[in-house]
Amino acid sequence: MKHLYCCLLFCLIGVASPAQGIYGKTDAWLEQLLRSKATPFLLHVLDQPDTFQYQFIYTRIDRDGHNAPKFTNYYLHVDRNRYYNPASTVKLPTVLAALEKLNGWHQRGVGKYAAMQLDSSFSGQQTILSDTSSANGYPSIANYIKKIFLVSDNDAYNRLYEFTGQQTLNETLWKKGYPDVRIVRQFMPMTEEENRHTNAIRFLHNGKTIYTQPAAYSSASFDFSKQVLVGKGHLDQHDNLIMTPFDFTRHNNLPLEDLREMVQSVIFPQSVPVEKRFHLTKDDYKLLYRYMSAYPSESDHPHYDTSEYFDSYTKFFWFRAGKQPVPAGIRSYNKPGWSYGYLTDAAYITDEEHGVEFMLSAVIYVNSDGILNDDKYDYDEVGYPFFREIGKIMYDYELQRKKEYLPRLLKVRRN
Repeated sequence: MKHLYCCLLFCLIGVASPAQGIYGKTDAWLEQLLRSKATPFLLHVLDQPDTFQYQFIYTRIDRDGHNAPKFTNYYLHVDRNRYYNPASTVKLPTVLAALEKLNGWHQRGVGKYAAMQLDSSFSGQQTILSDTSSANGYPSIANYIKKIFLVSDNDAYNRLYEFTGQQTLNETLWKKGYPDVRIVRQFMPMTEEENRHTNAIRFLHNGKTIYTQPAAYSSASFDFSKQVLVGKGHLDQHDNLIMTPFDFTRHNNLPLEDLREMVQSVIFPQSVPVEKRFHLTKDDYKLLYRYMSAYPSESDHPHYDTSEYFDSYTKFFWFRAGKQPVPAGIRSYNKPGWSYGYLTDAAYITDEEHGVEFMLSAVIYVNSDGILNDDKYDYDEVGYPFFREIGKIMYDYELQRKKEYLPRLLKVRRN
């Protein structure tokens, strides 16, 4: 069995000098590059930062003679105080916090591959005794992680949220220097109080319980003082149209810059300060690298219908639009999210044949009718084409950019 190798002995972090404008940090060079290559469609979007609320970060990576990477970030309208709904991107920090919690336990036989069962310990919770998508028929942390990255599975996220616990999840992130991150909701109908309660969980060996994590309650305090209202109307839980903005004040929050740094901390852990690194094992990194970059067609357990879960299903940058196939040799290690008209993706992209690597992170809001929660958004017409075009522009730029040293890229076992 081959192992992953990533030469990350020393890192330097480059610092760009973006201007802080009315729409957030912007580097004139990046904006000029995009505009010089943009189609009329993309220019239409770029000319309306209020309407589309887009933010974009391009991270250039330069290697030295020892393969150590240096990072330089370039920004377009990036503002950590401008709210967007992070949707499924919160699954990435939830995965990382869950693995860190598991690694801190040191309970014999309890690991990410161990069979587990979840009890219903409070209203709104579910009892989970089996998982038909796994090879052995039981749920496990590892299989939930796999499903999160392959198809952004909501149930898998809910289970890891419950395992980690709302308080542990948020305090873990705050202690790592992410004070603006707030993960307070599962992706199923639950009240604020129900989201504070998490299930009792049993870990099994040969069908017998070897450890039980008791039900937990979160007493964490969250800052909901900044009101966040979006749109002109919304559908309530009974599908009634209410002509007032949708209130995101007490929803999840994950600034794009923090999401980008979390992706970097996974791919290049030595490039971030020690206190911001997640406490993961070599096998954790192997699992993350494999499934962050994998396609649904590469999975046997679960087996996915690739007419629905096509290979670019979670790969927004220049592939998701039109369900385009991803060329051989190109991989995107990423976590996207889509909900309420917001599309988000943060990715580390590699092209093995041409020695290309870079990071892209972006969010856009595409909801022309201004009504939220109606599942009528402009994802196919505007959102995915936006990601396709900016991704292709930056890839083409990287193809022609002169590099003193080509990177020695991640080697990931695919099967």
